[in-house]
Amino acid sequence: MALTTWALGPALRLCAAGPASDWEMLHVAGAGVCGCCGALRPRYKRLVDNIFPEDPEDGLVKTNMEKLTFYALSAPEKLDRIGAYLSERLIRDVSRHRYGYVCIAMEALDQLLMACHCQSINLFVESFLKMVAKLLESEKPNLQILGTNSFVKFANIEEDTPSYHRSYDFFVSRFSEMCHSSHDDLDIRTKIRMSGIKGLQGVVRKTVNDELQANIWDPQHMDKIVPSLLFNLQHVEEAESRSPSPLQATEKEKESPTELAERCLRELLGRAAYGNIKNAIKPVLIHLDNHSLWEPKIFATCCFRIIMYSIQPQHSHLVIQQLLGHLDANSKSAATVRAGIVEVLSEAAVIAASGSVGPTVLEVFNTLLRQLRLSIDYALTGSYDCATGVSTKIIKEHEERMFQEAVIKTIGSFASTLPTYQQSEVMVFIMNKVPLPSSQQSIEAGKAGENRNRLTQIMLLKSLLQVSVGFQCSNMLTALPSAFLDRLLSAALMEDAEIRLFVLEILISFIDRHGNRQKFSTISTISDISVLKVKVDKCSRQDTVFMKKHGQQLYRHIYLICKEESNVQAHYEALYSMLMLISIELANEEVVVDLIRLVLAVQEIAQINEDNLTAYNRCALFALGAAYLNLISQLTTVPTFCQHIHEVIQMRQKEAPYLLPEDVFVEKPRLSKSLDRLGPEVFFWQSKISEVLGGSGYNSDRLSTPYIPQLTDEDRLSKRKSIGETISLQVEVESRNSPEREQRAPAEEITYETLKKAIDSVAVEEQERERRRQVVEKFQKAPFEEIAAHCGARATLLQSKLNQIFEITIRPPPSPSGTITAAYGQPQNHSIPVIHKSHASCPGHWQAAHTTEIAGSTPGRAVGHLER
Repeated sequence: MALTTWALGPALRLCAAGPASDWEMLHVAGAGVCGCCGALRPRYKRLVDNIFPEDPEDGLVKTNMEKLTFYALSAPEKLDRIGAYLSERLIRDVSRHRYGYVCIAMEALDQLLMACHCQSINLFVESFLKMVAKLLESEKPNLQILGTNSFVKFANIEEDTPSYHRSYDFFVSRFSEMCHSSHDDLDIRTKIRMSGIKGLQGVVRKTVNDELQANIWDPQHMDKIVPSLLFNLQHVEEAESRSPSPLQATEKEKESPTELAERCLRELLGRAAYGNIKNAIKPVLIHLDNHSLWEPKIFATCCFRIIMYSIQPQHSHLVIQQLLGHLDANSKSAATVRAGIVEVLSEAAVIAASGSVGPTVLEVFNTLLRQLRLSIDYALTGSYDCATGVSTKIIKEHEERMFQEAVIKTIGSFASTLPTYQQSEVMVFIMNKVPLPSSQQSIEAGKAGENRNRLTQIMLLKSLLQVSVGFQCSNMLTALPSAFLDRLLSAALMEDAEIRLFVLEILISFIDRHGNRQKFSTISTISDISVLKVKVDKCSRQDTVFMKKHGQQLYRHIYLICKEESNVQAHYEALYSMLMLISIELANEEVVVDLIRLVLAVQEIAQINEDNLTAYNRCALFALGAAYLNLISQLTTVPTFCQHIHEVIQMRQKEAPYLLPEDVFVEKPRLSKSLDRLGPEVFFWQSKISEVLGGSGYNSDRLSTPYIPQLTDEDRLSKRKSIGETISLQVEVESRNSPEREQRAPAEEITYETLKKAIDSVAVEEQERERRRQVVEKFQKAPFEEIAAHCGARATLLQSKLNQIFEITIRPPPSPSGTITAAYGQPQNHSIPVIHKSHASCPGHWQAAHTTEIAGSTPGRAVGHLER
């Protein structure tokens, strides 16, 4: 009776206090009874209580757990109350340090989560997340790990119903904090960090594909997740002193925070959509900045290699744009930092080759070239503020040079990922940036301006060389457009020897399409060309058109480069390679003839020495001609031609070895000062070569015509003289009709009238160019009948001219001598007779003709020919 009164005491006190409802009376009474009698408690509480054993070490009571699970599935509306009660018990056990029961409660929650997928799961999840948060807030590492494991299991569950109000902000913050754990015990620290990484992985999996969940790609979340993963990638714990077995080492590696962080980062980036790439990459850049990780650049490169291989290929260009923007933002940072960013760019570009570099290709190269120019300014001024020249940072020139080389390498890496047509556009873009006197680029005056211009030219040509090395194109007309080739060749005539060498290397990389460059890297007179294993392909129609259009321009620049006194061995090796590659890649019969004429003209430069070249330059030109003619004679396979070249080389070996490449292009060249007293037997004679090749079907008339380049205004001003020096320049015009080359016309002084005529001639050239354009346009757009009528009239006129020529040729020659005009519009200084066909076989007539031909040659050449 006393027990009943005590149990019903709260209800009696409620009645004494005043009127109350029946429900309140029952609730209060039931609460008092349940506190003493388990039979009166709600069933879900009894089921929950029954899963806990008397001794927590016995673990979860499985049979009772099955009953609780069955009850939750049968009455899903009770699931939220089950969760609330379990949460209440867990919080009480945590506060009382009864950690065994805490583990049992979490195990029960995990099993209920895995079994129940009803609509009421959301309310149960709220209780579950509250319990996980309670565990994560604990200072006990074991409870943190326990809560994390439960959260990871929950993250792998696919919920049937969405949740509109659930937030994971606390979990992102807490897991990120665990990733940075600094616990004293190494094993515990490793476990906590791994739990943090797993928790972040669970948050990503739970939210990344659910639009109704919290947006994990927001900067507030990415700024915590990404640095936490990078922190664990960065800090690799030292290996233990003991050497484990291979199996143990593998398991250890799998369980390391570094491997887990990398796997999580790859999964995160692999799920990133187009609009989320920026938010995912920006924290990486900030982390590398804050921890000064650009300078060693090993970790930065590793990070972006992971990024580029993890994201979807079509998003690669977004990463590259982020890096370019970051490079601009750090334009005034130390050179080592900028070099690290650029090298990461280079690595990323190579990986992005399978995807896309983006639509704004030229903008990428524009940014890199802008950084290159800024670096040149920094190195020259010694300050990051070029305007004031005042800087608190010390600029080291060698570091800026390293940065410039990194930029050039990156330009080459980017270009190698592009298709051929875009590579061609990039090369034109770079060439247009090169400051040249003949272009509209701004040329700065003064010594500082000259240094800046020179460094800019060298760096841009280096960049162009990097692009051209990886450029492969079968059509030279496409590879070298006229505007591009004009600008490139104008740089070949500059005073700076380094610039000329870069231009030659660029041209060689364009022409060499079969990898023959290295086979001609050394100048020598080998007796058998087959040992080089040269890859020779038939000259295509496009190549023939290219040489018809640009051949004379190439020959002229090669000729003028040979006359430069500042040339060194590298220049002659490049010239030799270029001559041989043209002979192999672009040569037909006409090109071979022109190249032989060009080399003989180069020999004449060294023989006459009008430009006062040094003994080394003259010997180098003689050796260059010998090496080229030796190989081209073997390529033409004309026995008499090979015999003549071989005889001259043998004579040089006996009488003048300093005219051969084996004695000139060595570390200590053996030279001679008596080059003006050489005998005729050590020279290659144009008349003899014309004779032996003409008998094999080559154009003997063209072969017998000495090569004389057409000098243009660009060539005369290529030395970049000042305006005053240019005005005072005396122009010497050779008389081409004189039988003696030593006779010169008087120098013509440049006056106002001559300058006015020169300006007027420019207007005439413009009119001629316009007339040609109209003719081309007429043939493109006019009706066929009109074009046919026009061509018919031209054909009639041509026939009448041919008839006149035939009438002249059938008559006997009126005089024993005459003049011949070169194919390039300049009268020659060699007088030759007009020989009738019927007398071509007469030996006496041949001797007389050639005796007359050499009348305009040098005295040494004439004596040698008469002796033969």
